[in-house]
Amino acid sequence: MANFYNDNKALKHHLTHPLMRRIVELKERNFADCEKFDYAPMNFEDTMDSYEKVLEIAGEISGEIVAPNAESVDHEGPHVIDGHVEYAQGTKQNLDALVKAGLMGISLPRRYNGLNFSLVPYIMAADMVSRADASFVNIWGLQDCAETIYEFADEDQRQRYLPRVCAGETMAMDLTEPDAGSDLQAVMLKATYNEADGTWRLNGVKRFITNGDGHIALVLARSEEGSHDGRGLSMFIYDRNDGGVTVRRIENKMGIKGSPTCELVFKNAKAELCGSRKLGLIKYVMSLMNGARLGIAAQSVGVSEAAYREAYAYAQERRQFGKAIIEFPAVAEMLAVMKAKLDASRSLLYETTRFVDMYKALEDISRERKLEPEERTEMKYYNRLADAFTPLAKGMGSEFCNQNAYDSVQVHGGSGFMKDYACERIYRDARITSIYEGTTQLQVVAAIRHVTTGTYLSRINEYAAMEYSEACKPLLDKLAAMTALYAEAVENVTSLKNTEYTDFHARRLVEMAGHIIMGYLLLADATRCECFAKSANVYVRYGEAEVTRHHKFITEFNVEDYAASYKA
Repeated sequence: MANFYNDNKALKHHLTHPLMRRIVELKERNFADCEKFDYAPMNFEDTMDSYEKVLEIAGEISGEIVAPNAESVDHEGPHVIDGHVEYAQGTKQNLDALVKAGLMGISLPRRYNGLNFSLVPYIMAADMVSRADASFVNIWGLQDCAETIYEFADEDQRQRYLPRVCAGETMAMDLTEPDAGSDLQAVMLKATYNEADGTWRLNGVKRFITNGDGHIALVLARSEEGSHDGRGLSMFIYDRNDGGVTVRRIENKMGIKGSPTCELVFKNAKAELCGSRKLGLIKYVMSLMNGARLGIAAQSVGVSEAAYREAYAYAQERRQFGKAIIEFPAVAEMLAVMKAKLDASRSLLYETTRFVDMYKALEDISRERKLEPEERTEMKYYNRLADAFTPLAKGMGSEFCNQNAYDSVQVHGGSGFMKDYACERIYRDARITSIYEGTTQLQVVAAIRHVTTGTYLSRINEYAAMEYSEACKPLLDKLAAMTALYAEAVENVTSLKNTEYTDFHARRLVEMAGHIIMGYLLLADATRCECFAKSANVYVRYGEAEVTRHHKFITEFNVEDYAASYKA
């Protein structure tokens, strides 16, 4: 039987990272729930055992149900019937299996019928589901919108909505509009308060809404009459049971065809204010988007895994000139680089997830009691790292996902261009990962301040000071040299104090930091498990070439060159 957890050593490796003990300690509050809930763990070992068992179930469903349904779902897709979405038959089967297995509300507290898991096992489940079918994770995975309700809604709203998510109802986040894509300040969906019945009513159109006909939606709308910027926007909860929203159409997309991307029409749709007025974009959407970006990073890694496995299997089976094509150095090199990129992006994904886990758990505790000074310092430290690493994980992970999907088709040759092979669908599905929830360019915009303020360099220096196996020494020397080139390039750009010039080089600087960070993460992995040694060796050398290339471009480029090329 196919099990996407048991067949992947990397997942078990990341689940047992040393920081998990501290994460579980914070998440479980000294395991107080074991006195209230019979399924709550009694200690750390019990918690990890629960994580393993649930991940094995998620792995089995991914391998035995979701993956076999992927081709038919891609072919059939969802439909609009009487203004609402009808999923493909395979999608219904997938959702039914995961709901029955209790894999909704994974990270929500037990008092709302959740499992109270840390984000690490949730992201691992998303990683596996994405490997099985990238489109389906856009339906199942939107349960993480419930985190926004948990963090910002009042207790009455939590009690009414969160148990429904845990019971299997799906969610959506209704943000973009025909004239407001990345520029969410331009959102114009109108929210009007009705004094007579004390309710909010929504009117307007939303576009490109993933799973737009979900049971519960978080809607960004303009609540302040006459406003034109982000300060006039608030967040609302819309319940499909109340009606007022119809699906005008489902977009005909290149990939992720099983996921309904909807255009929605709101006509006096009843909604509830979530949190405070005017903070919809400024506070709540930023939190929502960070969670979504982590989810897309997981999707990227899952798709990258699928692409690599398809290419590797084909290269072993396909014979040319009397031998399997994997024996040809050109093909073997492609596969080695694909595996290194996959392992590097996964290491960055789970490092980022641990950072988010740490600060989210401490932030949650701060709602219950005042944090101790050392706890507050710890929360600020991990919050900053999570803020720095999330755009890095999403940006570089999605780019590597696209590169691996491309190379998977290339390994297949002409066969890869045919729909007979899964790599054709994987190639189409991969393309969206570097576009939605903020393009790679927008991830760079979010990440560049952590270049200029030194967050990345500081963390790189922390990695350099850690203990590694003796076998890593030659690669550590390379990473040290790469760090020197990075620091020089940053100084070269930032010393001019020219914002436009910094933005011009931003992607190169962010990628340099990313290559060094992922190199150190793979060395840490190789120190704990020798199975990562090959990827570490390949990736550091790959990163060395990329860092050297970017350094040469930046140091040999000047403001006059920039003005001549960019301003022309």
